[in-house]
Amino acid sequence: MSISADIVVIGAGIVGAASAYRLAERGLKVVVIEQGSPAGGSTGRSVAGVRHQFSTETNILLARESIAEYAALPDSGYRADGYLMLVPESGWAAHTRAAELQQRHGVPTRLLTPAEAQAYAPFVPDGLGGCSYCARDGQVDAHSLTNGYVKRARELGAQFLLDTPATGIRRAAGRWQVTVPGVSVEGGVVEAPLLLNASGAWSGEVGRLAGLDLPVWPARRMVFTTAPLDSPRRVPMVFDLESGVYLRSEGERVIFGRADQADSGWREGMNWDWLDPTLELALARFPWLAIAALDRRASWWGYYELTPDQEPIIGHMPGAEGWINACGFSGHGVMQAAAVARVIAQLAIGAEPLIDVTPFRYGRFAAGMLTAPDIQV
Repeated sequence: MSISADIVVIGAGIVGAASAYRLAERGLKVVVIEQGSPAGGSTGRSVAGVRHQFSTETNILLARESIAEYAALPDSGYRADGYLMLVPESGWAAHTRAAELQQRHGVPTRLLTPAEAQAYAPFVPDGLGGCSYCARDGQVDAHSLTNGYVKRARELGAQFLLDTPATGIRRAAGRWQVTVPGVSVEGGVVEAPLLLNASGAWSGEVGRLAGLDLPVWPARRMVFTTAPLDSPRRVPMVFDLESGVYLRSEGERVIFGRADQADSGWREGMNWDWLDPTLELALARFPWLAIAALDRRASWWGYYELTPDQEPIIGHMPGAEGWINACGFSGHGVMQAAAVARVIAQLAIGAEPLIDVTPFRYGRFAAGMLTAPDIQV
């Protein structure tokens, strides 16, 4: 027995859920397959930051349109707490050009001296060429936002098969056939002419089920959390682009972290060995953090979904008719999902997308034309 649809979406993280909503809005019959629950993977374990401060036009536009949508959604939990970037001298010229590009696209990024930036958070200015701040950057409630998209998609007729892993994918008679256990009968199949791979860190594995080579892999990230601080001052998201350390207020606490570039693959649990080298760099820039105690039980980990150039893969898959990718966001899925969903819906019906995502097409890998690195933490 099979379930028939116009498009099957694999993944109900924020990208898959938002895409399901926009696809259903276009009148398509949508079935979403999710191995767990909405926002149960990378989405729900992210720090849920949203920022406009990128160095490439496509990323800026995807973020700008997404954040504007989140700001208008009552269930997004969007808070414009701002992002402060601390930029080393070696990167200041390029960062200035990026800020000017953001401003040309209507983003109110401000360039600041390190002394001026102290108004937003205290830090040691050694080695910095300057700082940038955008008041429209901030954070969202990733769980609430994702479940809001699920609700809207369901209201438009989308069907969600939760706790349902895909165990096989093949193309037959012009349709993608996804084998899922427990759909009406054992070995049930969901089939549709179109398939959207929005599986986050699992996207490479989903591709392999269909015999496709998608260069997307998981990378574990730690988020360390302090105990409540006796301080009235909230700290916006602050990125030290020299050390890679970030931190921000989370209620009465502060969360902080730094990417371990060697920590890739399906590793689970907290890597407490990463705390000391991260804390050493954090204290060098933010010595006031020394007054805080660490709350190990409140700390958490999650997966990034990385690609070779740490940029997403968006659009049709060459040589696989009807297969569309929206994956590999490398930590930017939450901040770009709303706009990506609209682009995916337009691509699915053959319409011109509102944002040109050509730099993120799969073909860049075969052509050896990887996208230039963007601001990445």
